[in-house]
Amino acid sequence: MWKFLLGVLIGILVTIVGVFVIVFALGRYFANKPPAIASNSVLVLGLNGDIPEAAPVEVAIPFVQEQSVPTMRDIWTSLQQAANDSRVKAVVLQPQGLITGWGKLQELHQELLQFKKSGKPVYAYLRSPGSHEYYLATAADKIFLAPDDEIDVKGFLLQALYFKGTLDKLGIQMDVDHIGRFKDAGDIYTRTNMSPESREVYNEVLDQIYGDFCSAVAKGRNKTAEDVKALIDSGPFLAGQAKAAGLVDQLGYEDDVYSELKKKLNNTDLKKTGIRTYFRGAPARGDRIALLVGEGEIVRGDPTNTFGNASTEIAASSFIKVVRQIRNDSGVKGVILRVDSPGGDAVASDEILHELKLLSNAKPLVISMSDYAASGGYFISMTGNQIVAYPDTVTGSIGVLYTRPNVKGLLDKLGVSSDMVSRGKLADMDAIDQPLSDAARQKLHDSIQATYTAFVDRVAAARKKSYDQINAIGQGRVWMGAQAGQNGLVDELGGFDQAVALIRKRAHLPPDGATNLVLYPPRRSVLEMLANSSPDALADSMGETILHRRLPFLPDAALLRGGVLRILPYHFNVQ
Repeated sequence: MWKFLLGVLIGILVTIVGVFVIVFALGRYFANKPPAIASNSVLVLGLNGDIPEAAPVEVAIPFVQEQSVPTMRDIWTSLQQAANDSRVKAVVLQPQGLITGWGKLQELHQELLQFKKSGKPVYAYLRSPGSHEYYLATAADKIFLAPDDEIDVKGFLLQALYFKGTLDKLGIQMDVDHIGRFKDAGDIYTRTNMSPESREVYNEVLDQIYGDFCSAVAKGRNKTAEDVKALIDSGPFLAGQAKAAGLVDQLGYEDDVYSELKKKLNNTDLKKTGIRTYFRGAPARGDRIALLVGEGEIVRGDPTNTFGNASTEIAASSFIKVVRQIRNDSGVKGVILRVDSPGGDAVASDEILHELKLLSNAKPLVISMSDYAASGGYFISMTGNQIVAYPDTVTGSIGVLYTRPNVKGLLDKLGVSSDMVSRGKLADMDAIDQPLSDAARQKLHDSIQATYTAFVDRVAAARKKSYDQINAIGQGRVWMGAQAGQNGLVDELGGFDQAVALIRKRAHLPPDGATNLVLYPPRRSVLEMLANSSPDALADSMGETILHRRLPFLPDAALLRGGVLRILPYHFNVQ
């Protein structure tokens, strides 16, 4: 009986493994075989959630792979090629539930406007849009909305949560020290509301995004900025109200969008083609320019494999390996460093910057900032090369802080006691069940002061300014890209188009030549990720990913780990 059951179990296991191998083999076959792009195609730009810079994990299964999340590079490349592709007749934009930052939104908005210069129409179909989706849609020739839907545009809110009251109840005290009066990341542990410095910066952030939104909507909908501001105060809008206010062109459904396109194009045989399908089917061409993506928090060591759209860490060890790979690749004619990071570990940031400077000595390099390039994200950009940022990029935050938990109160509540023996005056500095001594506190303060001084020195050298000039605009203060352009922290405002033009010039390439942006690090398959991960690491990464998806207001992982950090005071989520 037992032998029979064992045989059945082994047979089932062999069958499962066999099916998995067959599916994987089919996936690899289809992955390597580019799809055919039909004539009379409509490029469907369906965007949902966040849009990653780094390549997401690839599921090598037919039909699933074609629906995988496109990167910003994928979208830019596809729209560039589609503008001159006779097979593509139009673009249909379908954004829903976007949570991406305003820098990326500015990039996408500009890419759609650039595509329209080809003379091909862009139509937008909105489903319960908020400000993010509507902002993008204003780049379209026509905006469609279902008759019973609404536009949730009613202004902008920037809200911060503070955990001091919670920590007090738990008996946990956070020791926080910082250099720079605007370096207020530790406030979430030590305050119950915004500091005057935080409120000043947050108001500047809102002013920039609000102003850009009103200008873009006004231009797209043939209104004045003052008209748009008045409309915002009247929002949200039911579909009929939105139509009457001139915010949308037509009330209807998705099939109505394509019916209108057929009339406009005098074509009754339009084919829908998804953005990922088109990207895979359009052959790469042009001069090879490496797009080196640094996305997420900066940490030491190797990355934690995460289940989700893309990596959420810039792990120093693995990132440096990629930098060296690019440096030694003779086929790469130039490098665009694409930064989307709030910062993180100070030592890891320094190691990464060192390798990027070596890369800059070997190949032409340009920095392109995405949603965030702040604190450590700004630090790793200090190679001395030209920097391009969006007006709504969050950057600067030149400052340093230290965080350390003291859980003595919590242990007392739980009835847990500890005892120790030690040698050395400061041996107990890292013990988390007692407060810092005055000597330990001074030692840590000296450490973060030295780190801040080194930060300002690096920025001053890279931006060709004096220490005092950078210190005056440092102090941990966050700047939007538009302000950073005025105070000399960045060189130009723009996105991929500007970065590509600059790198082609630096690499002595024809300005009108085609550019093949090659993504680094490259995509990895699920099988590759599983093969390179221990069960414990996978469990930890899944837990962290799920936790931050369910509770997105939690502090960043690098902040929770403590230590000396170059990290953004708070993750801005302007809604």
